Amino acid sequence: MTGTLISLISILVGIIAANLFGYFNKKYTFGFKGNTLVGVFGSVLLIKSFGRLGFDPWSIMNNGDFDGLRLLINIVVSALGGLLGLVFAKWIYLKMNKKPEN
Repeated sequence: MTGTLISLISILVGIIAANLFGYFNKKYTFGFKGNTLVGVFGSVLLIKSFGRLGFDPWSIMNNGDFDGLRLLINIVVSALGGLLGLVFAKWIYLKMNKKPEN
């Protein structure tokens, strides 16, 4: 595997996690397109934020040596990023569309 392929798999896992979470919890859905966008940006944000800890795609492929544990951590963090991105986007959406109290 290359670092680019690992990145694409990671983003795909974030998309799938956000769409499945939105499908099973109708409270947190933005539809398929919205969940897909939130899944992409949520997973990328979390991987980029915490990837320096050693589970970014280039650390997984350290000098051509494959580390499966780091890949598993990368996939779990990517799925978590998709889920948290969806929850955060819904929270922002509800805050911005709140009716003003008079």
